[in-house]
Amino acid sequence: MTRAASPDVDGLREPQRWYPCSTEAKAPAAPAPWPSAVRPLSAPVTGAGRTVHLDEFLSLTHTTALVVIADGTLVHEWYVDGVTSEDRLLGNSATKSALALLVGTALDLDELDTPATDHVPELAGTGYAEVTVRQLLTMTSGVDWEEDHRDPASPASRLVARVREGRGGLREQVLDIPPGRPPGTSYTYCTADSIVLDWVRERATGLDFATHLSRLWEALGAERPAVVGLDAPPDKGGVAMAGGALAATARDWARLGWLQIDGSWGGRQLVPRAWVEASSRPWQPFLHPGRLPSTITTHAGFGYHWWPLDAGGRRVTADGMRGQFVYVDRGRRVVVVKTSAWPHADAWADRQYRDLCYLALPAVAEAVCP
Repeated sequence: MTRAASPDVDGLREPQRWYPCSTEAKAPAAPAPWPSAVRPLSAPVTGAGRTVHLDEFLSLTHTTALVVIADGTLVHEWYVDGVTSEDRLLGNSATKSALALLVGTALDLDELDTPATDHVPELAGTGYAEVTVRQLLTMTSGVDWEEDHRDPASPASRLVARVREGRGGLREQVLDIPPGRPPGTSYTYCTADSIVLDWVRERATGLDFATHLSRLWEALGAERPAVVGLDAPPDKGGVAMAGGALAATARDWARLGWLQIDGSWGGRQLVPRAWVEASSRPWQPFLHPGRLPSTITTHAGFGYHWWPLDAGGRRVTADGMRGQFVYVDRGRRVVVVKTSAWPHADAWADRQYRDLCYLALPAVAEAVCP
């Protein structure tokens, strides 16, 4: 079953065609496809004042792909017309959750309360001078930032433009961000925090984002190379937009979700289990589900660059602009990947789409594993 493609579906598929600069996280020579036992899926979705069937939900929210993994097996897969299982789909800010997994392989939990300047001395004298690694992970840096992608003059839009135009300067821009509130005392969604966090990760490992991800991609048996958007050509020191420019197949996005269950893959502990547990839970009371600014969502909180749907972190999701989700029910061992191409210009419609997804994705997981 397919639906008519959303008008802008192609802009979120194979983005290296549109980014001036990109690189790849290499896939292994011998990929390991998911075991498959595909079956029909019925999951009534209740929200926005009514109950709809799954196929109507997919259409309403401009879905481009839906992949469901249950206990390590691919049990459901759907693509809109014009998209296939081979296509690398842009995750937007779902990239941040992939970054969190990489940080979990680079730093120990007992290192998180050290200043970011211990790794990146260039941050001294900036808004990040007193910010710890944990505060970067939880977006409680307190820096003076506004995440408004509808305003082309906003700091967030200018940050993304550096990648879309390939003119570099991601890290130079974050050095100019002034301090705001005391670090650790409040939450502000801030892609700049992710850029600084990736800088810390790079200094801790000596690996750029794509190289580090390639090592994880190899261990996971990914089916295709991932695309990583850069702010400049690789031979000119281009830096990854680690807050929003990763593209992977829906099946490979599901591998990242699977790691967030317990950090293991094929009997190997790729990410420490303690890290996964900590990253799935809110760090402070104001980060609990329902406590974030209502303009973001009332359904989720914030962990370490993952969005928990309950205080215990049993259900978490990656969440990217325009409907990119990697939902993980850690108790049921179910991963649901939903990519989308919904319109972004109308903030109210965008919020309605997102809220409906926060209700629908758990319903899908429960339908697969009651």
